Amino acid sequence: MTFPIPRDPVVLRIEKTGRGGKTVTIVSRPAMHPAGKEELLRRLKAACGAGGTVRNGEIEIQGDQRARVKNLLEGMGFRVK
Repeated sequence: MTFPIPRDPVVLRIEKTGRGGKTVTIVSRPAMHPAGKEELLRRLKAACGAGGTVRNGEIEIQGDQRARVKNLLEGMGFRVK
């Protein structure tokens, strides 16, 4: 399945708060349909070898995967902040 690439940049950050000290990489503001977010999540999880979920409209990947996720998103045509 292919999905349209949003014109607005996505924001990439990590969080630890409220997660028992575990680090999670967050892809926020992906302005796309929920099915597109799920497809993007599947691709990111497979490429990073980590688990993840879509929660509150944001994509969460387990661990500090900022560099890998940024490279993958830019390779797909996303603009990343």
